[in-house]
Amino acid sequence: MKEKQHPNYLCVHAGQLKDTIYGGATAPIYTSTAYDYRGEGTNLYPRYFNTPNQVALGKKMAALEHTEAGMIFGSGMAAISAVFLAFLKTGDHIILQRAIYGGTSHFVAAEFEKLGIEFTMIEHVNKESLQTALKSSTKMVYMETPSNPLLEVTDMTLVSAFAKANSLTSVIDNTFASPINQNPADFGIDIIIHSATKYLGGHSDICAGTVSCSQQHMDQLWKTAKNYGGSLSDQTVYLLERSIKTLGLRVKQQSKTAKKIARFLEKHPDIKKVNYPGLKSHPQYTLAKKQMKAYGGMMSFELEDHINETLFLELLEVIFPALSLAGVESTILAPTTTSHSLLTPEERKEQGISDRLLRFSVGIEEASILIADLENAINNSRSK
Repeated sequence: MKEKQHPNYLCVHAGQLKDTIYGGATAPIYTSTAYDYRGEGTNLYPRYFNTPNQVALGKKMAALEHTEAGMIFGSGMAAISAVFLAFLKTGDHIILQRAIYGGTSHFVAAEFEKLGIEFTMIEHVNKESLQTALKSSTKMVYMETPSNPLLEVTDMTLVSAFAKANSLTSVIDNTFASPINQNPADFGIDIIIHSATKYLGGHSDICAGTVSCSQQHMDQLWKTAKNYGGSLSDQTVYLLERSIKTLGLRVKQQSKTAKKIARFLEKHPDIKKVNYPGLKSHPQYTLAKKQMKAYGGMMSFELEDHINETLFLELLEVIFPALSLAGVESTILAPTTTSHSLLTPEERKEQGISDRLLRFSVGIEEASILIADLENAINNSRSK
């Protein structure tokens, strides 16, 4: 049935573990770290990513991302690093979009040299930049769209075609969009990563990561991932599975509210710039419209110079200045001192991340309440 491919159906029912003993509506939690090894089948062990709760949630993520397989990790960076280490070795080269999560950039800069892996970061992903960066040793192309924190949109079809033409593995961080708003596999991308701490968890109380891909890629990933111990406890897997059941509802509301707020900020005289792919003024608006079902709950904006940023943040009453993003509550932060603080000032400048930039994660509160909160903070933080 076509209806069973609807995201809300998949969020609730795909990969659902059945309570065959008591007939409960929710999945049972299998907390054991010791399983009977006798008989046919794979030996079950949490570090092998193959316990019942882990496998079930992997199937749910595969269904949501339109892939054959899924794997659950202890954090987004555990997922990202496992993919890098599984598909790259000494002497290999990777092409990365420069506008990516600061933690990913830091991992590349801090670890790849020790591993003998070369990398090239490109400012704008297009045919020319990809071709210029290509080497005979290139094995992977990595991107993030929309990007953190400037919400840049990358052409997934272009990247996929380039990767396939040159026998490369294409990888995307799909965290900002979520599987509700964007499915990279439909555009030919090989491996899809999420920081499940964000939209998938959605309540600011879970740290996790996911990888979705073909079974062939998953088999290769598993061989490396099991050696680094990045699995997630089954108790937390259960909580993440429970949270994903409302993913479609949460993201739909957040996307709807964010678009209203982005339009409000764009017209405000005290706001210098708004980065949101759902605005027609966004440089990749047409591409975003083609690739995304909705534009998400993330945006960033710059305050005009006469606004006291410190006071602005202090005056917010509903929007919470906090790390991370994509919870049911609205949060805001300055990337220069948080998500991208590990980058040098020069690196941040190269990416277009100014000291005045604020990243705003829209929650599920009413748009009118959030707009009033922003308006009050702006009006009372102007320099006198």
